[in-house]
Amino acid sequence: MHKLQITIDGAEFTVEVDDLSATDGFVTAKVNGVPLRVAASSLSTPESIQWAVVDTRAYELQIDHELRWIQSWRGRHQIDVRDLDVRVARPVSTDARIKTPIPGIVVRVLVEVGQEVEAGQPVLVLEAMKMENEIRAARAGRVASLSVRAGQSVRLHDLLAEIA
Repeated sequence: MHKLQITIDGAEFTVEVDDLSATDGFVTAKVNGVPLRVAASSLSTPESIQWAVVDTRAYELQIDHELRWIQSWRGRHQIDVRDLDVRVARPVSTDARIKTPIPGIVVRVLVEVGQEVEAGQPVLVLEAMKMENEIRAARAGRVASLSVRAGQSVRLHDLLAEIA
C-alpha cells in the first residue's frame, strides 16, 4: 500500500493506493477514505500534457517536473505531495525562473521589478484556451526581471519573470 498526503491550494487529501499492477489500466485509490477508480498517463515527461481518468471523468493536465503545481482547465494549482511512508521532507525549489506552462496571451502583470513576492503569490494572468490562469511565484524573493507585458503572446516554456 502506498499512502500519500497531497495538498492542493491548501486543501489536504490523504490518498491510499493498494495495487499499481491492474490489468485494465485502472487502480483503486482511496481519497480521504472514498474509493475512486483512477487511470493516468505516464509521468515520464511531466512537461508534456498528461491525462487522468477519475471514475468516468477525463482530465487533461500539465504537471510541474518538481511536483510544485498542476495545471488543469480550471487553472494552475499549487500542490505538495508527501509520501507518508518516507520521513524526509522535499527541499524548497531553488528555480528562480517563471516560465510559460501553456501558450497564450498575457492579460495582466500583477508585479513590478523590485517588488517582494511570497511563494505561491500570483505574478501575472495568462489567457489560454479561453481561460484565465494565474501564474504564481515558485518561491519567495524579489522580482529581478519581467520579460513580458500585458497583451503579449507567449509560447510554451517562454521566460516570463525571474525571482532573486
